[in-house]
Amino acid sequence: TAYRRQRQMCIRDRINMIVNGYSYSTVKRDVLDWWLRRLTWLSSFSYGMRQSGELINLEDEELISAAKAAGVRPMMVLAPIDEMGKFNPSPFISVLNDPQARTNLIDNIESTIKTKGLGGIDFDIEYLPGEYAAAYAEFVSDTRKRLSPLGLLTTVALAPRIRDDQEGILYEGHDYRLMGEAADYCLLMTYEWGYTNGDPLPVSPIANVRKVLEYGITRIPHDKILMGLNNYGYDWPLPFVRGRSRASSLGNYEAAARAEYYGVPVEWDDKAMAPFFEYTDPYGTDHIVWFENERSWRARLDMVREFGLAGVSIWAVKNIFYGGI
Repeated sequence: TAYRRQRQMCIRDRINMIVNGYSYSTVKRDVLDWWLRRLTWLSSFSYGMRQSGELINLEDEELISAAKAAGVRPMMVLAPIDEMGKFNPSPFISVLNDPQARTNLIDNIESTIKTKGLGGIDFDIEYLPGEYAAAYAEFVSDTRKRLSPLGLLTTVALAPRIRDDQEGILYEGHDYRLMGEAADYCLLMTYEWGYTNGDPLPVSPIANVRKVLEYGITRIPHDKILMGLNNYGYDWPLPFVRGRSRASSLGNYEAAARAEYYGVPVEWDDKAMAPFFEYTDPYGTDHIVWFENERSWRARLDMVREFGLAGVSIWAVKNIFYGGI
C-alpha cells in the first residue's frame, strides 16, 4: 500500500494507533501540514448526495495531494448534505428506498474514489430515522463488498449510543451491532454533550465517553472502534437561558489564550477530566469556557489502551493542538 498503515501520536508517552482527522477543504496549509505528520487518515468533509444517487462533489484535490505526499490515506466523507449545504437525510432515505439509486450511489462512490485516488469512504449519515437503521447498515456492507477487493476502506461515523433502546433522532438510525459487521471501522462521535445550543457542559465528559465505549465494545469488535476526540471548545455567555443562549466555538489554543488575555486561571474539573475557566467580558457579561488540553486528551487516550481500541478520530483538524502531541 502507498499509505502508512500506522502513525504515532504522543502525549507524554507514545501510543501506536490509527489517527483519523476530519478536515474541511478550507483548512490553512500550515495547519494541515502540522497535522499530517500526526495522522494515519485524512477525511475530507464532505461530499453530499442527490436522491438519484449522484454525488455532490467536494473540491478536495489539494487535501488529497497533501495527504498522499505525507503518506496519509485520504478518505472521502459522505454526509446527507443537500444542494444548499444543509444536513438533510431525505435524499439518502430516497436512495435506500430505490434499488437503482442505491446502485448508482455505490457506482459513483467507487468511480470518484478511483478518479481522485482516495483511500476509501467514511459514511456520516446523521438524523436518520430508526426504521432505516438496517437498510443503512446493509448499504454500508454493500459498499464495503465493492471497495474491499480494491484495497479501499469503508468506515462509518456513529452517534454516541449507550444502550440498544436509546431514543432520539441522533441515535436510532445507528445500529452498533449491524454497523460493526458492515464496516471496516466505526468512528464513535464521543463529543458534543456540551454544544452550541445546549447547557454549558464539558464537550466530552469522561464518564459519558466511558459509557459509550463500554456499550460499544459489546456490539462492535474493539479493534474496529475509533474513539472521537474533539479539537475545540465552547464559550457560553451567562446566565444561560435555554432556547436563547448560544455558545461560540473556539479552538483549544484560542481558549487558553482567551483565559490569559482576561487574566483568569484555567481550572480543572476532576469529574469531567476537562479544563474550564470563567471570565467577564468588557460589556459586563459573564462567560464560562469548556475546552481540551494535553491533560484531558491524555486521559481519553488512556481509555484507547484500556479498551484495546483501534485508535482515535479527531473533529476537526482546523486548529493546531498545542500541548505535546
